[in-house]
Amino acid sequence: MPRHTKSSEPQKGERIAKVMARAGLCSRREAERWIEGGRVTVNGKKLTTPAHTVTDADIVTVDGKPLGDKQESKLWRYHKPAGLIVSHGDPEGRATVFDKMPPEMPRVVSVGRLDINSEGLLLMTNDGQLENLLESPKTGWTRKYRVRVHGNVDPKALAALSKGVTVSGIKYGPITAELETTKDPKAANAWISVSLQEGKNREIRKVMEHMGLSVNRLIRTAYGPFQLGSLPRGGVEEIKRAALRSSLPKGFKLD
Repeated sequence: MPRHTKSSEPQKGERIAKVMARAGLCSRREAERWIEGGRVTVNGKKLTTPAHTVTDADIVTVDGKPLGDKQESKLWRYHKPAGLIVSHGDPEGRATVFDKMPPEMPRVVSVGRLDINSEGLLLMTNDGQLENLLESPKTGWTRKYRVRVHGNVDPKALAALSKGVTVSGIKYGPITAELETTKDPKAANAWISVSLQEGKNREIRKVMEHMGLSVNRLIRTAYGPFQLGSLPRGGVEEIKRAALRSSLPKGFKLD
């Protein structure tokens, strides 16, 4: 339904993709794809480009349905189990993390991804604009993992990752990797603590494979200031608004 302004003064418009993201419908990138796919109309006219601004006075529909009002921005911690994909739909019919959300949860998007075999902390938000911010390496947030590998671990080679590494033509930034103390140093498997700030697709697995190590378990334990902690596998917990607000970069205002 139309969102009417309460003021007679002209409103400053916002990009349509940003408005869709703030309404919790999708991420900004998804919104742009939906617009290009002809799924969005403004005042009855189909959009063909995301380079369009709207105000509260405009009537926006997506797939023929009115765009909802802005929601209060929220963030949740989710303990992702292995075996689920991070996608709103899978052509192969595999279970997704969104299938496992509690029924009272609004529509959410994930902050970043974990591959199907990875587990641990995954942040969820109902605000696509917030998702974009938290995914950006500009936040300087560190992602932390515990990685179980099979093979002969060389601590010096792990330390060298702090300078970055290039694998199959892809340059990866600095990675902090340390071998955890094990009871049996001759054991086939070992645990490695890994920290990085910008994780590319399957980065840890590819880097470890480059070092002759096979990853057989990967757990994200922290994303910036937010920790997995004792959250049970499959558990979802909303992050308190005060904690969320205090963690965000200056200049970003929550709805």
